[in-house]
Amino acid sequence: MKVAFLSTSSPDAPLLVGRLLPLAKEMVRLGHTVHLLVLHHDYRPVPVRQEAGVYIHEVAQMHVRGWGDARRPLSGWPLLRVAFTATLALWRRARQLEVDAYHICKPQPMNGLAGWLAARWKGRPCFLDCDDYEAEANRFAGRWQRAVVRAFEDGLPRHMAGVSVNTRFLAERVRSLGVAPGRIVHVPNGVERARFAREDAQAGLRLRERYGLAGRPVVLYLGTLSLTGHPLDLLLTAFARVSRQMPEAHLVLVGGGEDRPTLERRVAEMGLRERVTFVGAVPPAEVPDYLSLGDVSVDPVLDDAVARARSPLKIFESMAGGLPVVTGDVGDRREILGEGRAGLLVPPGDPQALAEGIVALLRDPVRRRQMAAAGRERAEDYMWDRLVGRFLRVYEVA
Repeated sequence: MKVAFLSTSSPDAPLLVGRLLPLAKEMVRLGHTVHLLVLHHDYRPVPVRQEAGVYIHEVAQMHVRGWGDARRPLSGWPLLRVAFTATLALWRRARQLEVDAYHICKPQPMNGLAGWLAARWKGRPCFLDCDDYEAEANRFAGRWQRAVVRAFEDGLPRHMAGVSVNTRFLAERVRSLGVAPGRIVHVPNGVERARFAREDAQAGLRLRERYGLAGRPVVLYLGTLSLTGHPLDLLLTAFARVSRQMPEAHLVLVGGGEDRPTLERRVAEMGLRERVTFVGAVPPAEVPDYLSLGDVSVDPVLDDAVARARSPLKIFESMAGGLPVVTGDVGDRREILGEGRAGLLVPPGDPQALAEGIVALLRDPVRRRQMAAAGRERAEDYMWDRLVGRFLRVYEVA
């Protein structure tokens, strides 16, 4: 089978690294042909390249410029200009490909319109992958922008041959929009086995030396530094309480985002500057090393639709890296963590409960080791070489 995935994300974005690219590689391994049509945060025309047999087409500028801490969403006329250009570029490239199906990755205007039009033009089935609650989880420059995204998010699923989703919440949401249950396939996010196959027992020790953390309990956050959809203020409030009980504890935030300056100011105001380290964005290949730096990983969440719709890559990677997770009991997290065997579930949105959970694990190395072992075992079920078969079922519903 020949499939073209259309995405508005950059090749290094979590969606590509954690879902689309490893899935595409496994599809190629099974004999399929896969094209990834993507945008780029700093677009320059480049030839089509291959990675593990997957054809990667970078076709236009995305709606965000810069990477990591330099990430800045566009707005106003620059956004409209980029949106028009990107939609046209995605449509042209999709139309040029000889494929059996198109798969729109996120129900957004640019790739949504391009993929749907290309499918109609070529007389091919079109599918949709939903991995987030787009109208709630993203930052918008104005109400009109949110309204447009919401219109595509609510309307596009009804026009697709089939819909893949990564959470049970999204499966129910798509069903409520009028999509028949038989056309919906639930496939959670997962882990690329090859990225976690390399064992470097000294990586964590080297990183602790680099950041002056030898002998200190380390709490790790791995993800985007954006307060839209990522309640890092909840994490900072909880860590301030952790520090009062364990002054030697240190918080390490690995990732970049437009809200890093805001968070750094907040850390200074809370008197935590000496107890919090901002690492910035790191290459995907280095993520396992940074996981080995921590004693516990944290996924701070509220009890809202954004959390229920998200299948957190940080949890899957933490399990694969043998790092216990503390997170809110919302959405699919209880199921993912094996009813709490691979991580600690606390009431969502409660900084005191989050702090108590972090302290409890930091003070109990035996429990951490047990959760780490359970996490590695659970991660096996979420390796993409196992999930790919579930994903391919979506093409059988057309």
